[in-house]
Amino acid sequence: MKLIWKLLRRHISIGQLVGFFLANLLGMLIVLLSLQFYEDVLPAFSGEDGVMKNTYMIVSKRIAAVSSINGEAQPFTEADVKELEGQGFVRRVGAFTASRYQVYASLSMGGIGMGTDMFFESVPDAFVDHRWPMVSEGEVPIILPRSYLALYNFGFAQTKNLPKLSEGIISMIQMDIRLRGEGGAERHLKGRVVAFSTRLNTVLVPESFMRRSNAELAPNAVSEPTRLIVEVKNPADDAIATFLQQKGYELEDNSLEAGRITYFLKVVAAIVMAVGLLISALSFYILMLSIYLLVQKNAEKLQNLLLIGYSPARVSRPYQLLTIAMNALVLLLAFVFLFFIRGWYLNLLWQMFPAMSEGSTSMTILMGVALFVIVTFFNIVAIRGKINSLTPRRKKLTGGLYHSING
Repeated sequence: MKLIWKLLRRHISIGQLVGFFLANLLGMLIVLLSLQFYEDVLPAFSGEDGVMKNTYMIVSKRIAAVSSINGEAQPFTEADVKELEGQGFVRRVGAFTASRYQVYASLSMGGIGMGTDMFFESVPDAFVDHRWPMVSEGEVPIILPRSYLALYNFGFAQTKNLPKLSEGIISMIQMDIRLRGEGGAERHLKGRVVAFSTRLNTVLVPESFMRRSNAELAPNAVSEPTRLIVEVKNPADDAIATFLQQKGYELEDNSLEAGRITYFLKVVAAIVMAVGLLISALSFYILMLSIYLLVQKNAEKLQNLLLIGYSPARVSRPYQLLTIAMNALVLLLAFVFLFFIRGWYLNLLWQMFPAMSEGSTSMTILMGVALFVIVTFFNIVAIRGKINSLTPRRKKLTGGLYHSING
C-alpha cells in the first residue's frame, strides 16, 4: 500500500484535484441550498396549513342580486361538473356536501355557556391532506377555519370578558352537538376540533359521517352542491382564469394566487437544482479525467504491481480512498456553508414574516447523503474499471517474458 501511495503522490496534479473539489462543492451547495430554501420559504408564501394542497381551488357560482332560486346560491349540475372535469388543466373534481338537517353546537367555559346554530359540510377524503383521526361512537371530528377562532378572540371574547383561546386549547375542548332532522328526529353527539384551516371557510366533517347523518336525519332531502373543490395540474395555467371568467365562476380567497406562487417556487427550485446537478456532473468528469491521467502516468508501474501479485482491488484502493475522502470533505463543507447561509436568510425572512416557522432540514440532509453515496459509488466503479483495463496487458507481458526465457 505504501508503494502505491508513493506512486500516487509522485504524479498527482494538485490543480486538477482542487478544480474538482471546488466544482463539486459548488454543485453540492447549490443543490442543497435550493432545496432547503424552498422548504423554508414555501410556508411563508403559500399559506400551507396542512389541510389542503395549494393545487386545490374552491369554486362557486356568482350570486346574482336577485336570485331565481329563493335567494340561495346557484348549485352545480351534473353537466357543470362534467364540463369542468373535461378541462385540460383539471386533475379531478369533488363536491362539497352540505348537511340537510339543523345543527346546534354548545360548550361551557368557566361557568359560562355558549351555543350557536351552525352547519356541517364535507368533501371527499382524498381532497383533505389532514388524516381524520379515529373517534369513539357518538363523537365527530371537526376542522374549523382559523378565521372563526380570530372572530372569537378579537371580537366576542373581548366584549364578554372571556379568556382568549389558542388552537391547542380549542382542540382539547369537547362541544355538545345536537342534530335535528325530519319529523323531529334528533341525535346528540360530542364534537372535537382536530385541525384549523386558513383556506376552508366552512365547518368540515368526514364525508362518511355526512353520508350517514344525511341518510338518517334527512332521507328525503336532496340538494345539489353549491361549491366544488378542484385539483389543477398547474395553478399558473392561464386557461384557468379564462375558463372561470367565461363561466362566471368565483374562487374563494386567493387560492389561485397561492397556487401560482407555489408553482413558481417549485419551478425556480427545480431549475436551480438542475444547474447544481450539472455542475456536480462536470466536477465528476473532472475528477475522472484527473484519475485517468494519473493512472496513465503510472500505467507501467501499476502493471508491474499487477504482475508481481497485487490484485486490481488493492491497486485501485488508494485512488478510491482519495475520492471518498474528497467527497466526504465536500459534503461536510457543503453542510457548513448551507447552515451558515440559511441562518442569514432566515433572519431576513423572519423580519418580513414574524410568525413564519422554519422548514425541516431532514430532506436536505438526505439529499446531501444520497448525492455523496451516488457520486462516490460511480467514482469507485470508474476507478476500478480503469485499473481492470490494465489487467489484460499483464497476460501479454507474462507471455512475452516466458518466450524470452525459453528462447
